[in-house]
Amino acid sequence: MRAYLIDEIHHSDMEKITGFLKESAMKSGMDNLFWVRIPDDILSETQFEHNNCRPHVFAVELGKDWLKLELFVRSLKNIQCTCPAYATLQQKDFIINFAHHMIDRLDIRT
Repeated sequence: MRAYLIDEIHHSDMEKITGFLKESAMKSGMDNLFWVRIPDDILSETQFEHNNCRPHVFAVELGKDWLKLELFVRSLKNIQCTCPAYATLQQKDFIINFAHHMIDRLDIRT
């Protein structure tokens, strides 16, 4: 899986990140996994056409001292569809900017 990894994060900063994600992302069925919605205006053509598959999201996984953002856009409603795919360039920019915005907003040192 292609992903964007940020590691060597202090424990107190991981708590800030967890709190931020609890407020701004969707909780998955796993404790350390969150879903972040991809805005409709940057969906691929196929994803945009698949209204029944929305929302399209990327995963954020938290470890002991790391944060991993998957560069894969998936549907939470239909995993068998053709619309899940690796992130487009615009979607990759959104995912990486999401991480950087969160780090800046929470004043986390990396």
